[in-house]
Parts: sequence; C-alpha cells; structure tokens
Amino acid sequence: MDNYFIENLETGKLELHFEKSTYTALSDEQKSAIKGAFLWGRHSGCWISRRKRPNLYYPREIAKSIGLEDAGKTGEKMSFAEQMQQKAERADRRADRYEGYADNAAARGETLQKPIRDMHGDIAFFTQPNINTNAGRSFTNRRNKMFAAFDKGFEEFRKSAYWKDRAAAARTTAGQAELKDRAFVSRRIAERERDIRALKRGIESNEKMLQEMNAGKTFSNYAGEPYTAEKIQEWLNDQLDLMEDKLDELGFYQGCLEDLGGTQFSKANIKPGYTVKVQRFGTAVVVSAGPKNITAKLSTGSVLKFAYAEILQIVSDAVKETPQHPFNIGDTFNCHRWNPENSSYENATYTIIKSSASTVTMQHGSEKPFIRKPHQLPWANANEWAIKVTDGFDGIWRKRSA
Repeated sequence: MDNYFIENLETGKLELHFEKSTYTALSDEQKSAIKGAFLWGRHSGCWISRRKRPNLYYPREIAKSIGLEDAGKTGEKMSFAEQMQQKAERADRRADRYEGYADNAAARGETLQKPIRDMHGDIAFFTQPNINTNAGRSFTNRRNKMFAAFDKGFEEFRKSAYWKDRAAAARTTAGQAELKDRAFVSRRIAERERDIRALKRGIESNEKMLQEMNAGKTFSNYAGEPYTAEKIQEWLNDQLDLMEDKLDELGFYQGCLEDLGGTQFSKANIKPGYTVKVQRFGTAVVVSAGPKNITAKLSTGSVLKFAYAEILQIVSDAVKETPQHPFNIGDTFNCHRWNPENSSYENATYTIIKSSASTVTMQHGSEKPFIRKPHQLPWANANEWAIKVTDGFDGIWRKRSA
C-alpha cells in the first residue's frame, strides 16, 4: 500500500502515509482538514495526528475521507510508567535546548551592545553634533549604527529571558514534582477509578447489546441507521483497550502513593471535631468525614472538601461538643414560593413538625412533609443557622441559637 493510515501504538497517534501526488490531488478543503488535525513529521516522513488515543475518531475520519486504507496498528504499546519517563526525558532535553537558546541570545546581546558600552565615559562621543562634512557624516552614521545595534541587543536580552522561562517550565515538567504531591496523586487515583467504573458500565452495555443483536434484536442510531455487530464489537474492543490503559495508569499512581508512604489517614482515624493540618491551607476543624474526603472549616471561616491524602497531621483529637441548631417543633416560617399555575409567587407558611439533632421535618398546610438539614453559616456569626426551605427569593430561614 502506498496510501494508508496506521495507528502507532508506541506514540498513541495516527499516521498518514501517502505519495506527494496524492496530496497534490486533494482539494483545498481536504488539505486544510489534514493541516488542522495533523502535523508533518520531518524525521518520520508522514503526517502525525495532534491527538492521541483514545481521541483518534476525528483524525481517523479525515484519513478515511481522503481515501486512505486502514493498515491497522504498528509498534508496541508503552506502559504508562514508560510514557511518563519518556515525557520527563523529552522535557529535560527540551530544557537543555532552551537554555542553549537563552545563552546564545544573551551572548548576541552582549556583542551588539559592547561598542556602546566601550564608549562609556567618552562624553564627546555622545554629545558630538552632526557636522555636514565627509568625516562628520561618517562619524554620525557609525554612531547611529552603534545605537541601532545597542537597541537590538535589548531585543536579544528579551529573547534570552523568554527562553529561560521556557527552560524553567521544561525543568519543572522533567522533575515531575507533582508525583511527590500526595494530594495530586490521590486526585489522579480517584479520576482513574471513576474512568474505570464508567468503562465497566459501557462494556457491560455493549456486551448486552451484542448478545441481543445475536438473538435477533436490532439497534439503530438517531438517524435511523442500523448498527452492525461488527461496529458494536469495534466499540467493545476500543473500550477494552482503554480499560487496559486506565488500569495501567491507576497502578502507576497507586505505586507513586505507596512510594510517598501511602495514605496515613482515613475515616477510621479522622473524626468530626478533630483539628488537622492540610496542604496549602494550614489547620482546619473537621466538620464531617466521608469514605474518601473530609469537609473541614478553615480559620478564615470557609468550609472546603479535602482528600484524606491532603491531611498532613492531626493537630488535636479533642472533639468539641457539637453545637445544636435552634429550630424547634412548632416554629413557623413565612416566605414566598412559585406557583406554576398562575406564574407568580404566593405566600406560604411552613411549620416544623419534627426535630432531631441534625434534621427537621417541615410541612405546609396538609401537603406532604419534607426534611431539611440545618447548617451553620461559616461566614457569619457562629451562632447563626440556616435552612433552605424554598427556591424563592426569600426562601432561606435564618435563626440564631440562644
């Protein structure tokens, strides 16, 4: 085959291989589509997709639209750890290259500004008026060129600063400092676990669809075009490949977390009321502890969620007495609520018919009762509580405890 596309498993990208005559024969629109989704690889001699798997649907459609044959896959898939190592090595080489650019630009700047710097202290050189003679015009032209070179030197110094910034960013990437951050690694683990759960649901759905299709049932898309068993199997194969990738990434980040000492804290040893120290925010009081995250109140009054991996230490395990909300049985609240029948707000009175340490049960007239959970207002007085009763403009009930 002279005109084909192939998926490179090592890079995770799609490659277009075709003769120059094939490219010349394409329309301007097709050429524009290729340039928008692919980059020309000088060393590989082919067009390489900007996107990586699993986001190759659009590049693949472009390849099919210009008549290229599918040559399947080539190369050996790299593990996620190998990909990360390769990324760090590329960033390190990039940093070396950028630092070289910066040094060269600084050297050019020094060279361009040296003639003027050498004249420092020669007042006559800078104050000499323009004299309309051969020697005077020659001197003026020489001085103007030196000033122009001096100005170009500033541009070279600006380039040097730019490349130094790029080199610093590349060094940061090469250093992989984020892999030494428990909070970052913990979030990546949670993301991969979420991706895996979604993929499992998709795989089960496609397997069920395939079984039903084999039993004679038909499925079609939004345009009414029927799906084929081959298409469903193609989706299933892609999902299984992606599942393998996500499991590999999950194992990598779990290994990083183990290298950092693992997660020292969990719901088993963090209780509401504890004072803990969290990354970036300092001390905070735990309001609630869930299976994977805690809700904590900072010294500023803000209430935020944190992963257990973000807890650095327990400052105090002295549990403070849980404050009690001030809402009691028989309390009433008047507000407005939206009436969809006449498209207007109407007055409504809600009464508390039950009250517990954490919730209250409310009712309007003979309507069905509903439960609300009072909460303290962290940005206001600590004794002020609130309940969201309705979505109306005055539907929040605030009350201070005694």
